[in-house]
Amino acid sequence: MEDNEIVELFMTRNESAIAISSRQYGRYCYTISYNILSDSEDAEECVNDTWLRTWNAIPPQRPNKLSFFVGRITRNLSLDKFKAKKAQKRGGEMTIILGELDDCIPSEHDVEQAILEKDLSQTINRFLHTLPERECNLFLARYWYSQSQAEIAEQFAMKENNVKASLFRTRTKLKAYLMEEGIYL
Repeated sequence: MEDNEIVELFMTRNESAIAISSRQYGRYCYTISYNILSDSEDAEECVNDTWLRTWNAIPPQRPNKLSFFVGRITRNLSLDKFKAKKAQKRGGEMTIILGELDDCIPSEHDVEQAILEKDLSQTINRFLHTLPERECNLFLARYWYSQSQAEIAEQFAMKENNVKASLFRTRTKLKAYLMEEGIYL
């Protein structure tokens, strides 16, 4: 079923939209959540919450690309759960990923909060459009989909050290770009 057909089911409040969305995008959402939380039970809970949040958001919103819409909802729910768990204990891949961005994000902000701020995210999106496709995809795999460097290396048929070096260079470019934009001084 096409995205526009599924969205139309949501718009008409047809409950089958939830089951269809779950079948079509459940694994995608689970992967996003699991990469952030590293806990299958918490990831499943976030994915289940995604369908309720989607049901409540459509209408009034009418997304063009349902996968991006539900992916963003899942990611935000997972980050919220991650922050709550982080308050109880520190660790995991997500802590490492956010730590890597500490040098790029202005220090007067908490990293998780800064990532969610609208101006910063718009500036980062503009930055990503300046990158070559492969470099952009590596950055997104690490910092949007929260994949480990080993997973990225396997996915892009690269050595893990090359992934690490590429991400370092991209973070350096991001920092310079944010300085040019006046976000990082």
